[in-house]
Amino acid sequence: MNATSSTDSAASATAAAPSSWEDLVTTALLGTDRRPALYGGSGREAPLALLDEAAMATVRRRAGLRPARAARWPEPAPEDPRPALPAAATRRLATLLADRSGGGTGGRRGSSPDLTELLPQWLATANAHGYAAPPQALPALLDAAQGRTDLRPAALAFAGPRALWLARLNADWRFALRAAPGGGTALPDPEDTEAVRRLWQEGLFAERAALLGALRTGTPARARELLASTWATERAEDRLMFLDSLRTGLSAADEPFLEQALGDRSRNVRATAAELLSALPASALAARMAVRAAACVALDRTDNAPAIVVEPPLECDSGMERDGVTGTPPAGRGERSWWLGQLVESAPLGTWPGRLGGRTAREIVALPVTDGWQGELHAAWCRAAVRQRDAEWSTALLGSPSAPEAGGPGAVSLAERAKLLAALEPVERADWVAGFIATHGLSEAFQLLGVCAVPWAAPLGRAVVDALNIARDAGSYPWSFSGVMGLAERCLDPAEAVRLEALLAIPDEREDSAPGSGEYWAEAFQRLVTTLRLRAEMADELAPAGTVGPAGGALSGGA
Repeated sequence: MNATSSTDSAASATAAAPSSWEDLVTTALLGTDRRPALYGGSGREAPLALLDEAAMATVRRRAGLRPARAARWPEPAPEDPRPALPAAATRRLATLLADRSGGGTGGRRGSSPDLTELLPQWLATANAHGYAAPPQALPALLDAAQGRTDLRPAALAFAGPRALWLARLNADWRFALRAAPGGGTALPDPEDTEAVRRLWQEGLFAERAALLGALRTGTPARARELLASTWATERAEDRLMFLDSLRTGLSAADEPFLEQALGDRSRNVRATAAELLSALPASALAARMAVRAAACVALDRTDNAPAIVVEPPLECDSGMERDGVTGTPPAGRGERSWWLGQLVESAPLGTWPGRLGGRTAREIVALPVTDGWQGELHAAWCRAAVRQRDAEWSTALLGSPSAPEAGGPGAVSLAERAKLLAALEPVERADWVAGFIATHGLSEAFQLLGVCAVPWAAPLGRAVVDALNIARDAGSYPWSFSGVMGLAERCLDPAEAVRLEALLAIPDEREDSAPGSGEYWAEAFQRLVTTLRLRAEMADELAPAGTVGPAGGALSGGA
């Protein structure tokens, strides 16, 4: 063979040599125009030849795998003892999960319901009935929960133990293990004293925290004793997290342990212990705070009309700091007003009637406060009412719903009003918000509506519908009320659909109306009615066999 033929043979051999997978990937990323072909030609254009070579390389890679020891078969999935989901509800769930992309891309949504916003309510109702998730729906359910953190608690509760089994086999679903108590590890029976002690002594932090939380739910004293047994050896950050678990089942029996925690080396631990003790009106800390706060607030009877006088503390002594008062105020805040607010918010609200002439909460907040201290004093009372969940004081501080939007005797913002509303019974809460909407309309009501029980009580539902009707007649576009309209789709009692039918017609537009606003409003009301009817259908599908009337839960108007 001459030199020329030898060279040609070498070139052919080089061209025919199989390319590495990395070479093929690099060529695909750069493009066949930018990277010369290193593979044998198949007689086709370079891009197609590249795909041919990739196909052959895939076969070579699979055929060239070396035998390995077979992996251990996974344990069978656990049984789910809950009742099976009704067939109609199973089909509905498949539809809801298939429509995860949703229709909300901004602009007009049309008249079709937004199924992505109904899935949380569907899950809440299914969980209320105690159904088990269909096995075939679990992958899609976990995918939905992966993309929406707001879905995870309800989705994982509905998915049950099989969700954790699947999560151990798919890295994309590991969030389910992180959300489960103890990272998915089975907790010991609370009656198994030795197993409980061993997990507390040897378990990971997440397992120990889950164990403590589970014990606080059923046997609070035992959880506290377990925590006390290792308290001195725990890290500061762990002590803080463990101490926070005492919020569940908090009672006077926890006071001695919390009093001990007031002397902790960590400032955050001391502050949390003080906060928990201040939520116990009969605690020694609450009594100490009451004495300090009462020394700062008194009734002035020297004038014809009684008034409250305030003299804030002159210093933050070591006793105050031990009881959780922070000495250094935030930037822009005066020291004495900062200390006063902390004392008043930590004192039991029952302190004030006796201190201020036997008056009721409503009478106290109606009193004038001298020297410009009213805002500071009332704000501290608001925080105390929220912390102590005192309905009487919350009602007094809320004032009349017809007061200015950001006003009220003690609430200086709508956010504070929303917190105070949470302390009221659901019916009282709904009545107050209905009165607010009747006076002020919907523009400031979104935050307040968010704390109302679902479905909305009849007076609140009527107030929202009437306000939407007024807004439509005003000739503005419905997009300004898209947040409230979205809440109405999820929270209105489906029975309101009948009354809304009168609003489906396109109204005559006024001369000063926005162009086409009537058509947009008719479309929005059509979507609202369609959504309410769909919620009623889903509630019926989830109702146990033999149930007559509303199925209850978030989807319907049942209790």
